[in-house]
Amino acid sequence: MIEAFANGFSGLLAGFMHLQLSNVLMIIVGCVLLYLGIKKDFEPLLLVPIGFGCILVNIPLANLMEPHGFLRTIYDAGIMTELFPLLIFVGIGAMTDFSPVLENPLTFLLGAAGQCGIFLTLALGFDKLDAVAIGVIGVIGACDGPTAIYVTAKYAPHLLGTVSVAAYSYMSLVPIIQPPIMRALTTEKERTVVMKATRKSVSKTTRLLFPLVITILGGLIAPMGLPLLGTIMLGNLMRECGAVERLTKASANEIANVVTLLLGISIGATMDGKMFLQTQTLIVLALGFIAICLDTACGVLLGKVLYITSKGKINPPIGAAGISAFPMSARVVMKEGQKYNKKNYLLMHAMGANAAGQIGSVIAAAVMLSVLKGMGII
Repeated sequence: MIEAFANGFSGLLAGFMHLQLSNVLMIIVGCVLLYLGIKKDFEPLLLVPIGFGCILVNIPLANLMEPHGFLRTIYDAGIMTELFPLLIFVGIGAMTDFSPVLENPLTFLLGAAGQCGIFLTLALGFDKLDAVAIGVIGVIGACDGPTAIYVTAKYAPHLLGTVSVAAYSYMSLVPIIQPPIMRALTTEKERTVVMKATRKSVSKTTRLLFPLVITILGGLIAPMGLPLLGTIMLGNLMRECGAVERLTKASANEIANVVTLLLGISIGATMDGKMFLQTQTLIVLALGFIAICLDTACGVLLGKVLYITSKGKINPPIGAAGISAFPMSARVVMKEGQKYNKKNYLLMHAMGANAAGQIGSVIAAAVMLSVLKGMGII
């Protein structure tokens, strides 16, 4: 009887007995993510469920990521099928107004330049990780979480937790990362340029045709990215047509909220200590940081080119908004511009580049995948 009681009591302590240092460290990481999301307000909609999922998966013997486990079921249903990031993109499209891009088509170039870091990072990392891994890490630089998750889940699922955490962490750090790069690459004279408001009205026909044209052309250029491009353009078409208001609101609110919760906890579930705490995790974080710095720098440098060709009418720092951190990066550009000229209202110009970056990151990822496929790597 005493022996049976002892065995039963030891069963209660089994979790502690099987707890490894890697589990303890990752539980601490999960708590840090919760702190950043709750206390510091860094991307709380994702960092809170990611942090909690990280804690859950590192509790021994719970078997949450084993076949038929709670987290495994969610992961298989939404991440492995690529459903969650695609549903998120429908919501993003439903929330995004591309009018600033259409008012000033020149911002398309800035949105394209803001993706150069993806390909530069791909070139830098060939001797450290395989091409597919470096490719998905490069997407981090665009600060496009759903695209990074989609590409990683499809082609490098073993990096999903690291890439996702890096993408959203660096996105939340945009106000810290980008201003020094803007200041380093531009002169004070360039930063004080006041850009005139475009004041061009965009017709409803143009706004309706835009998602259709982008979907068709983008799909023909890089078919592998059509799921991403098609879903964001579907959301935007629903927004602009006005005929499916209920679907638009549901996509932008209820569906996006539920999917964000499930997506976050699924990402956290991939952060098992035994898999996460490896050398390649540090490489992913380092290359992801390099990617966002290169994306920002390329956007600003193209802004300088436009400053010269426009004879001083373009404020170069708006190029920093060519990444996909929408609308955070545009606000950073606006705030930085007003430090040097209180009359400088760059928000709408930066929003154009920022909205172009939303499309650019998807197309850049699609092109990268198509190139890797053409090389026979994937």
